[in-house]
Amino acid sequence: MKYAKRVLSLSLGLALCSAAISASAIDWWQLGNTKVGPQKTLQEFHQYFQEQFPKMSLAQYALGSYAFNKQAYQQYQEAMQFNPGDLTLAQGKKLWEAKFPDGKTYASCFSDGGKGVAAGFPYYDSKTHQVVTAAMRINACRSSNGLKPLKYGNSDLVALQTYFTSLSNGLPTNVKVEGAGAVAAFEEGKAYYFMHRGQLNFSCASCHVAYAGKYLRAQIISPLLGQSAHFPTYRSAWGAVNTLQKRFMGCDKKVGAAPQKLQSSEYRDLDYFMTYVSNGVKINVPGYRP
Repeated sequence: MKYAKRVLSLSLGLALCSAAISASAIDWWQLGNTKVGPQKTLQEFHQYFQEQFPKMSLAQYALGSYAFNKQAYQQYQEAMQFNPGDLTLAQGKKLWEAKFPDGKTYASCFSDGGKGVAAGFPYYDSKTHQVVTAAMRINACRSSNGLKPLKYGNSDLVALQTYFTSLSNGLPTNVKVEGAGAVAAFEEGKAYYFMHRGQLNFSCASCHVAYAGKYLRAQIISPLLGQSAHFPTYRSAWGAVNTLQKRFMGCDKKVGAAPQKLQSSEYRDLDYFMTYVSNGVKINVPGYRP
C-alpha cells in the first residue's frame, strides 16, 4: 500500500481542514481517501460529478470532453461516421477469427465467445493475487494454444483488445471489487490516481476531477467518469488506436514523471480503479478523440 499510505495522510489532513463544509457536498480532494472502500468511492464519485454537472446524464459521460461543447459534439458525430479506428477494429476481428495451430480461436478462451465479457474487465484474480487485464487474458489464450505472447503495445494486440472490447459495446461497465486482495489493488490504483508526481507536481485527479469540464489551453478536460468506456480509442494525436494504459504513459510524461511500463502492477491497479468508478457507463469502442 505504498501509494495508499501517502494519500491517506493527505486525505485525513484535508478532511480536518474542510470540516466546516456542508456534509451534502463533496470536494474533490475528499475523494482521495483510501479507507472508505470501493462502494462508497463509487457513490461519492458519481455524486461529485452529479453536483458539478447536474444536467448531464450518466450516458453522456461516455462522450468525455465532447459532452461539454455542442460544436465539438457535432464534430465528434461526423468523425464517428468514418472513424479511422474502425480499420483497427476490422483488423482485430480478422485476428480474433483466425485459427490457432490446434484449430481453436480466441473465442474459445472466453465464455460465450467473448460477447459481453469485456464489460467486467479488468478483474482481480484471487489465485494469482493480481489485477488481470484484457491484454493479459488475450496473451494467456495465445500461450494455452501454442503461440507466443504478443508484446504489450503491439499493434496486433491492440487490435485484438479493440475487437474483444467491442463485443461488449452498448453494455454498461460492470467491474467487481470483491475480497481483501481486490480492495487492496483498488486502493493502490486510487492512491496512484491522487498522488502528485513529476516536475509539475500534478496528479491525475488534479485535471480529471478538479478541472473536469474546464479548458486547458484549447481543449476541454474530460472527467474521470466514463473515460475507460471508449478505450481502446483512436486519437488523432496518435494517428492510431491505442489503449488506456498508453494514455497513462502520455499523461505521466506530460507532468514530467517517468512513466510505468505497460501492464505494470501500478498501471493495472490504476486501470482497475478508473474502470470501476465508471461502472454504469456504456462501452463504445473504438472511441474517437482529438
